[in-house]
Amino acid sequence: MDEDTPEEAAAAEAAARPDGGTERADEPAEDVALDPWGSASVGDYADLFAEFGIEAFDDVADDVPDPHYLMRRGVIFGHREYDAVAEAMANDEPFAALSGFMPTGDPHIGHKLVFDEIIWHQEQGGDAFGLIADLEAHSARGMSWDEIDEHARSYLLSLLALGFDPEDGELYRQSDNRAVQDLAFELGSKANFSEFEAIYGFDGETNVSHMQSVVTQTADILYPQLVDEPKPTVIPVGPDQDPHVRLTRDLATRVRYFKVTEAFASFELDDAERRLVRAAYDALAADADDPETDVRCEDAAAWLAEYEPPEPDADVDDPASDPASDLVDAKPTALDKLRAGGKEPLRPRVRFFDRNATDEAFEALIEAVDGEKRVFEGHVDAFDLTREEAESLAREVEIAHDGFGFRQPSSIYHRFMTGLTGGKMSSSIPASHISLLDDPEDGYDKVKAATTGGRDTAEEQRELGGEADECPVYELYAYLLAGDDDGLAKEVYSECVNGERLCGGCKEQAAELMREFLEDHQEKRAEAEAVLDDLDIDLDSDRRGTGGEH
Repeated sequence: MDEDTPEEAAAAEAAARPDGGTERADEPAEDVALDPWGSASVGDYADLFAEFGIEAFDDVADDVPDPHYLMRRGVIFGHREYDAVAEAMANDEPFAALSGFMPTGDPHIGHKLVFDEIIWHQEQGGDAFGLIADLEAHSARGMSWDEIDEHARSYLLSLLALGFDPEDGELYRQSDNRAVQDLAFELGSKANFSEFEAIYGFDGETNVSHMQSVVTQTADILYPQLVDEPKPTVIPVGPDQDPHVRLTRDLATRVRYFKVTEAFASFELDDAERRLVRAAYDALAADADDPETDVRCEDAAAWLAEYEPPEPDADVDDPASDPASDLVDAKPTALDKLRAGGKEPLRPRVRFFDRNATDEAFEALIEAVDGEKRVFEGHVDAFDLTREEAESLAREVEIAHDGFGFRQPSSIYHRFMTGLTGGKMSSSIPASHISLLDDPEDGYDKVKAATTGGRDTAEEQRELGGEADECPVYELYAYLLAGDDDGLAKEVYSECVNGERLCGGCKEQAAELMREFLEDHQEKRAEAEAVLDDLDIDLDSDRRGTGGEH
């Protein structure tokens, strides 16, 4: 067997990622502003990790059974708590996937990423939900109901044509889903305008229906947990939609009956203080004859006074995101609380706080806690339950007493596709994107006319290699045209960067594949017409109104 040169091996390995495995650190950074209704663009995806708490998908990728090619190639680059979904998937436990589509134009190849992600999760055994965000389109974009009906039908046809199983999933319109609207009303009682102002930049000119549509979207995100039972739920989106995910995660927590935390004594600790007190307790308990009585707050204070938390990482761009920074800041307040506790025994426990519970639910929780417990006004301490057992118990009691018991939703984030003409892919620039409704010959022509990452001359290309990382045509292979064939994506990348592939032939191959894809997709859309007509979805709205923003 012939061996690759180190350069060829590196290129082949990197080609499993759409950017060749690079970090794109040399890209000029731009301010990161995540606006669900703006022009989608992120200058440096790495900034999202520090600024908004999005985690790198690589950290959880190995836990995903049979990952989708968008995951394998790094197109899906970030997540929030996707490990809960991956664990459920691996253990054949219930989970769900949901995403929505604002029907403001024709579906295009960028939307196909989300279609594929929903369908893949359905194929892995998840409950799948696809929704038409028609209230959002009407209030935020001023779309007429006739326009919304037309575009909604088109989105649903493409989703069905790509493989969504409506018999094993649910498709709906926001405006027709009473359960979503009722849930939105409840969630709205936990949100306020100042929060919308901070997250979305809303001001006195923002119409109320636009704000209402935001709360409706949080209800959409939690809707799968109203069906059957609370369960891990993933929302596949572009990073511009992260504000909706963050708000929903907060609201899901605020409507819960109980908050469960770890505690050590009668006083409260924040997360960083709790880590320090845990370290003190573990150190002292290891040498105690009876840890339940021999470890006292004053002893932990003495230990902590001598403890030096790790110094913050000087290489971290945002010091506030460094866990070590939190420990340094938390030490003085943790010391004050421990010293005030004096001789009170320091004992690990779980604490149930009454957040929104009815009196009956709180009494039922007290009754349900087994083993040693202490009951206070507003909270219960349990000494014989793990944190996981306590969370499960709190949810069971809540659901039994007409609460929601929501889990915080998870999310995954994919990179935005570059426009075929370079820059941003925009539905307002027809040449920059390919609609799933484009004539296959037009799709062929758009790819043939696309900007590439090639050199100025064929000679220079053979000598220096192409710049696949900056090439919209290579993105087409990695995001769509290569499909599940990692070998083709690697081959295109390797041949490009090694100078073996010239842009003319590469675009010809991509254009042919695009034409074939569009032909096949549109045939399947035609077949899906009958399926859609049989579904209980009203695509001939009798609503009236002129909408919001214009």
